Amino acid sequence: MDSLAIDRDAWTAAGEAGLHEAIELRRAIHREPELGLHLPLTTQKVLKALEGLPLEIRQGPSTTGVLAILRGSPNGRTVLLRGDMDALPLTEDTGLEFSSGITGAMHACGHDTHVAMLAGAAKALCARRDTLPGTVMFMFQPGEEGWHGARHMLDDGLIDPLPDAAFALHISPNMPTGTFASRTGALLASSDSIRIRVVGAGGHASMPQDAIDPLPVACEIVTALQSFVTRRVSVFDPAVITIAHIEAGTTYNIIPEDARMRGTVRTLSERTRAIAHEGIRKVAEHVAAAHGCRAEVEIERGFPVTVNHAAAVNLAERTAKALYGDSAWHTMDNPMMGAEDFSYVLQKATGAMAFLGAAPVGVGGDYRACCALHSNRMTLDEQVMARGIAMHCAFAEAVLAGEMEI
Repeated sequence: MDSLAIDRDAWTAAGEAGLHEAIELRRAIHREPELGLHLPLTTQKVLKALEGLPLEIRQGPSTTGVLAILRGSPNGRTVLLRGDMDALPLTEDTGLEFSSGITGAMHACGHDTHVAMLAGAAKALCARRDTLPGTVMFMFQPGEEGWHGARHMLDDGLIDPLPDAAFALHISPNMPTGTFASRTGALLASSDSIRIRVVGAGGHASMPQDAIDPLPVACEIVTALQSFVTRRVSVFDPAVITIAHIEAGTTYNIIPEDARMRGTVRTLSERTRAIAHEGIRKVAEHVAAAHGCRAEVEIERGFPVTVNHAAAVNLAERTAKALYGDSAWHTMDNPMMGAEDFSYVLQKATGAMAFLGAAPVGVGGDYRACCALHSNRMTLDEQVMARGIAMHCAFAEAVLAGEMEI
């Protein structure tokens, strides 16, 4: 194992020492989940957790996000650590004693744990302020679930100057508990939303020849898009197109005037992203025209591809192994087609995102069978937050100690 300039014992101990407070904070946030860019209750909890620490607090006009800055040596590097704060629009069905008290909102993606781990790391690093050869930024970010919160915080100028390195952890119930995992290059996909309206001409269900039925045309577009992906997009630089919602008509015996579809397109490169956007428009418009219909296509650009930098991934691997042994790290063979707005930060600064396995207790070792992220039944092993706190601290120390090439 490579030697690494980190205080292993101090950070593992800090993680364990901060676990109780992290669990309390996580559960408090979990009970009152909030959606979008403005999370007053969650932000208040974050500020309360940071109260009394030697931190400079910044907030911008676009969100209720918080950037807390710990200044050590003014001549050193700057490292950013990020935790996202927002919840998802679904109703919880876990049966936990601290279940969401807000109907239609739930922390089903682990963001409550991300906040708690980051707050724990802030407290631990503040206790070592006098020994830090640089600056640490703690980015508590709202609006990750499709709201571009990271981009808004960047545009608001909160992260100025940009850090020399950036790091984020994302919890996962479908990984071995306590294991960190990541990869160099594309880690997560871009994600864009698709809206297609197929316009025909309504009429009586008994006389389709006197109408232009948009429903079979919409169905044909769905299947044609899948053919487009398999024949025009390289399997080595893939795209995933999913039409997940189709809506048309008012009753069973009326041919509607139009049919509306919604879905997503996900890619692992900007090249394939452009090919997919062009292809979706052509397929929808031309299939519709072949049947005497018209297709109106809207593609809303979402998060870009999350691209990890090799130097940051290498440091994360060395850090995880230094803290918890070689078995604590797993290099992922392939990217995942989910999306993350930490991608905006990684476009600006050298850095990486890693996953932290948190399969809940009692699954018999079969972490693959656990309810996944975004499930209304998703639960986690809170004990792994101790490792998350330690990893944040040790990664920051290593960057500031010059262990990563910038």
